[in-house]
Amino acid sequence: MNEPAPAASAAEEPSADEPIITPLTEPADGIPAVVDTPEALARTAAALAAGIGPVAVDAERASGYRYGQQTYLVQLRREGAGTALVDPAALPDLSSLSEALDGVEWVLHAASQDLPGLAEQGMHASAVFDTELAARLLGMERVGLAAVVADTLGLGLAKEHSAVDWSTRPLPEDWLRYAALDVEVLVEVRDILAERLERDGKAEWARQEFEAVRLAPPAPPRVDPWRRVSGVHTLRRPRQLAIVRELWAARDENARKRDTAPGRILPDRSIVAAAVAAPRSVPALLAVPGFTGRYASRRAPLWQAAIDRAMALPDDELPPMRGPRTDAPPPPRAWPDREPAAAARLDAAKAVVESFSKKYNVPVENLLQPDALRRLCWTPPSKVTAGSVTEQLAARGARQWQTDLLADALATALTSAAKA
Repeated sequence: MNEPAPAASAAEEPSADEPIITPLTEPADGIPAVVDTPEALARTAAALAAGIGPVAVDAERASGYRYGQQTYLVQLRREGAGTALVDPAALPDLSSLSEALDGVEWVLHAASQDLPGLAEQGMHASAVFDTELAARLLGMERVGLAAVVADTLGLGLAKEHSAVDWSTRPLPEDWLRYAALDVEVLVEVRDILAERLERDGKAEWARQEFEAVRLAPPAPPRVDPWRRVSGVHTLRRPRQLAIVRELWAARDENARKRDTAPGRILPDRSIVAAAVAAPRSVPALLAVPGFTGRYASRRAPLWQAAIDRAMALPDDELPPMRGPRTDAPPPPRAWPDREPAAAARLDAAKAVVESFSKKYNVPVENLLQPDALRRLCWTPPSKVTAGSVTEQLAARGARQWQTDLLADALATALTSAAKA
């Protein structure tokens, strides 16, 4: 339970300009029992269907503890239905909740993080209001849920359990309290943010952004995911990369079987250290930094076998130092040397986006996706016009409000850069 903060001394009294934040420590209706039986799920679905207005939705995962991004708790709150805490581990199919909420707007914070996991449980939103995205479009300095709740309602929302292992069963009472509070005032926050969006003329921008998040396709599998091992960029030889690749694959398979986050089984830094040392035996491996401790000797033969496979590869089967070719442009820092004209276009285009960012008080990355801007500048249309710029940006996922706002100015900037 969150304890009230001690009274501030005279020297610590908040100034007249600072808002007074009231801690939000208990759900208004108490902590509900976890829904973990088909009968309780049916009752919950019926209550939600009979509720009024939007539904607040949140999901908790066990990132850093379990393999993958499975949802381990779903929280919902709707006027007239109260709060429900649903256990997807006991009830993998939550499609009945989705059916009960057909046509109802879901209010989430950072919806792109929760919607994929909810879809795996059979939950699909008819409409979305994302309070984090709304806060970004409004130019709020801090967009975490606690900060947005404080800004809009003057309430203090504790976040001390945000990174716990939500696969734990039974869930402790203070975790359930935290989970219930995450949806306690989300609809009220939504209403205030919606008013601000209307006031600032950004309601349609937000609608398009929310719909893009709702309809976003699943992320495609990564090519050569082992190349994302932290520190791999420091390696200079293909044989070292082969060791990283084999260790990553062995770790991933072991983590999947154990349903454990890969980094808890073998940290990235240990993989890179082994690639540098290239040990030829288990005792040599156990002397490498990162392979000590009581569990190291148990799994050492597994890791050494992976290293041995990499060491036995013929040279023509070693991975290249560079990753697979893609249609993505090179890093912008290389543009001045490789393609000065593209660098000039990028400088001009970035200046346009930055000026609009200041004018409308929207972060640059929310005004236009950085990747779409880079691709436009690296390979512009053969004939640069507002229409051709709009077409190219839209093909890369830009929303209509973004192209309506920026296309003409970007076309002018690209044309001017070509003449300079």
